[in-house]
Amino acid sequence: MNIANKISTFRILSVPFFIASLLYYRHPEREFLRWVAFAIFMIAVVSDAVDGYIARKSKEKSRAGLVLDPLGDKVLLMSSFLCLSFLNEFPLRFPLWVTFIVISRDAIILLGAVVVYIVKQNIDIRPTVWGKLTTIFQMCAVTAVLLQWDLSYLFWSLAVFFTVLSGLDYVRRGFKTLYAADNCRNHR
Repeated sequence: MNIANKISTFRILSVPFFIASLLYYRHPEREFLRWVAFAIFMIAVVSDAVDGYIARKSKEKSRAGLVLDPLGDKVLLMSSFLCLSFLNEFPLRFPLWVTFIVISRDAIILLGAVVVYIVKQNIDIRPTVWGKLTTIFQMCAVTAVLLQWDLSYLFWSLAVFFTVLSGLDYVRRGFKTLYAADNCRNHR
């Protein structure tokens, strides 16, 4: 396991501690737990940038890394959106429609990836610019809600915009890949 994969694994393993910090943040006397959750989230965000940088710089790209890195992002972000939508202790929370859009996009992408894999017996997962922008704006939205900023809605509005845009782009690319597989079979 290379260094980048170890960092991705660390990010995945930090998620239960993040969730626990939010779940046990119940009363004003436990305000420190919100800051613990914020610190864990920021460490995970930084680790996402660091593992990508290390993998590119040292050319340590691996099949495990192609799964671990996006899995770490998805687990962190999905749990963040879910917790920050349903925990009543936060006066400022994500509206349910925001969380629904974020989770729906990832579910559609996952389902599409499974279909592509079944049809092609192979899958090439490459993040797009839209996907990277989506991750950045989703992380910004979570940060804004954790900090209880009054203008958090601007961040989650941008996150939703890029989430929908990247979701449509991934669906388009998925259909293109499937049609390419069908066209290759028809020409044989």
